[in-house]
Amino acid sequence: MCAVLSPQCADNLKQVARSLFLLGKHKAAIEVYNEAAKLNQKDWEICHNLGVCYIYLKQFDKAQDQLLSALHLNRHDLTYIMLGKIFLLKGDLDKAIEIYKKAVEFSPENTELLTTLGLLYLQLGIYQKAFEHLGNTLTYDPTNHKAILAAGSMMQTHGDFDVALTKYKVAACGVTESPPLWNNIAMCFFGKKKYVAAISCLKRANYLAPLEWKILYNLGLVHLTMQQYASAFHFLSAAINFQPKMGELYMLLAVALTNLEDTENAKRAYEEAVRLDKCNPLVNLNYAVLLYNQGEKRDALAQYQEMEKKVNLLKYSSSLEFDPEMMEVAQKLGAALQVGEALVWTKPVKDPKSKHQTASTSKATCFQQPLGSNQALGQAMSSAATYGKLPSGAGGTSQLTKPPSLPLEPEPTMEAQPAEASAQTREK
Repeated sequence: MCAVLSPQCADNLKQVARSLFLLGKHKAAIEVYNEAAKLNQKDWEICHNLGVCYIYLKQFDKAQDQLLSALHLNRHDLTYIMLGKIFLLKGDLDKAIEIYKKAVEFSPENTELLTTLGLLYLQLGIYQKAFEHLGNTLTYDPTNHKAILAAGSMMQTHGDFDVALTKYKVAACGVTESPPLWNNIAMCFFGKKKYVAAISCLKRANYLAPLEWKILYNLGLVHLTMQQYASAFHFLSAAINFQPKMGELYMLLAVALTNLEDTENAKRAYEEAVRLDKCNPLVNLNYAVLLYNQGEKRDALAQYQEMEKKVNLLKYSSSLEFDPEMMEVAQKLGAALQVGEALVWTKPVKDPKSKHQTASTSKATCFQQPLGSNQALGQAMSSAATYGKLPSGAGGTSQLTKPPSLPLEPEPTMEAQPAEASAQTREK
C-alpha cells in the first residue's frame, strides 16, 4: 500500500522486495529490486540484495556482477562475504581467498572474515597462514568456537592430542551440541588409544548429526580397531550410503567382512574399492593379502604389482612417508609371492638402507602372527584415512593422522540475509 501511495519512493519498494525475499519468492523480489534500482541507481543495498537473490537462483555470474557493483558503490563486510561464497560454490578457492584477503584488509577485526580465510588456508594445507589468521580471530574473540575448533584440529593433525583437547574444552563451554566438536574430541581419544571414550563421543556426535558420513566413518574405524567387526560393518555400511564414491570406505568394509568370514562379499567390496580409488596402495595391499590367504596367488600378484605402481608414483608426487606397518606387510607378502625385493619405499635422494632398517625394526605386535591372519588384517590394515607416517604418540593401529573434521571444509552457507537484515549469517 505504501508503494502504491508513493510510487517514486525507492525505500518502499526495497521493503516490498525484502518481504518477498524472506518469503522465498526470489524471482519476484528481483523484479521489485530492479524497479527500485531505476529510482535510485547509487544504492549499494539494492545491488547487494539483487546479488543475494541471484545466488539463491544459482545464477552466479549475475550475482557476482551485482555484488561487484555494490562494492564499487560502497564497501561492506557482508558484500565481501557473499562474493567469497560465490567463488566457494563455484569451487574456485584461489579467487575466494583473494576476495577474503581484500575483505580482511578493509575490515581487519571482523572475526568471521578472519576465520573463513584461516579455514581456506587450512583446506589448502597452508598451515602457517591458517594459524596466523585463526590466532588473530582468537585475539579479538577468545570464545569463537569455529576458530578454536580449527586451531585444535591443526594441533590434532600433528599429534598434539592433549593440547587439542584443552582447546576443545574451551569450545565445549560455548557450543555443547556441536557434532564437529564431539567428532574431533573422539578422534583425540582415539589417538590416545582410549577407544571406549572415543566411541562414546562419536555416538554423541552421531546422535546430533545422524546423516554425517564422516562420523559414521570414524565409528567404523574405531570399532575395527577394537575388533568389533559387526558394529564396524553397521557403521561403514551407513557411511557408504551417504558417500558411495569413496573407495576407502569400501576397503574398510571389506576388512570387516573378512573378519566376519564373508569372503565373497569382501572380494566384491575390494573390487569396488579398487575401481573407485586410484591412489591409495593400501587398497591393493589388503586385497592382495585376502587373495593370498584364499590361495589365489595369481590374482594376489596382480594386486601386489598394482600396489607397487602406486607406491612408485607416490614416491615422486608426494612428500608423505609410508607407514612402517604397511611396509612390513608388503615386504612379507612380496617374499611370500617371491617378488618385491626391488621395491624401494623411499625417494632416490634418501638412503634406502635407513628406511629398510626402520621397517625391519618395527615390532608391532599385530604382525607376529601368520601373514594376513584375520586379526592382523583387522588391526594393522584397518585405516584408510591416510598412509602417511604416524605422528608421535599415535600408536600402531591409530593411523588416522588427519581425523575428519567437519568445520575444515568451509562449505558456504546460503542463509545470508539481505543487507537490511543482520549482517551476520547463521550456521546450518
